[in-house]
Amino acid sequence: MNPRILAVTTGRILRQLRHDRRTVALLLVVPALLLTLVYYMYADQPAPPGGAPSTFDRIALVMLGFFPFIVMFLVTSIAMLRERTTGTLERLLTTPLAKADLLFGYGIAFGLAGAAQAAVAAAVAYWLFDLETAGGSGLVIMIAALNAVLAVALGLFCSAFARTEFQAVQFMPVVVAPQLLLCGLFVPRDEMAGWLQAISDVLPLSYAVEALQEVGAHAEPTGTMWRDVAVVAGAAVLALVLAAATLRRRSG
Repeated sequence: MNPRILAVTTGRILRQLRHDRRTVALLLVVPALLLTLVYYMYADQPAPPGGAPSTFDRIALVMLGFFPFIVMFLVTSIAMLRERTTGTLERLLTTPLAKADLLFGYGIAFGLAGAAQAAVAAAVAYWLFDLETAGGSGLVIMIAALNAVLAVALGLFCSAFARTEFQAVQFMPVVVAPQLLLCGLFVPRDEMAGWLQAISDVLPLSYAVEALQEVGAHAEPTGTMWRDVAVVAGAAVLALVLAAATLRRRSG
């Protein structure tokens, strides 16, 4: 990669994102509204015995990491598909821009957008709805931003197999839904059937959720949390490499 070209590419993507008001609203406003909905769903729930986290604290903490994953996967897969179908990608690749510059530029730009999204959502959760975690909010935002990079990488990879925006959206139930169901939010992973646990063990979002749960339970970063962060980061890099290998100039 060329650092100068990477920086220029990242800046171009951020400028495009900034001028798309609907996408900015999707990134910054919708998660806060969904957190508000979650809060009022569980506002009247009795406190768990033994000082256990409330239902809202448990679910909202995971949602702070899951929102960037959903949104960035959707936005990235459609954005890259548009670059191909409009011929922009073909023109870009006739310049000194390398595939790695483009894909890692997407990863950095949308990772920053994911960090901004997580910061806004965390501010709403901690300050407005009194979310309580043993660890600091900075760790939550870091993990959420890493989830955004992972989603960008997966979105770039999946977009190579779509010819239309409708087909790109169809990858969401295939890539996103299983990870949500098997990440440990609804049923602890060690209580799942053996074959479901085996699937969960290879899904990167499972480790992101575990890392967030470690932040919720421990005042200081734990070895398990850092291991999970490393797994998610490795999965993101692997997905970006696969995306570079499958990147085509045009759709079809």
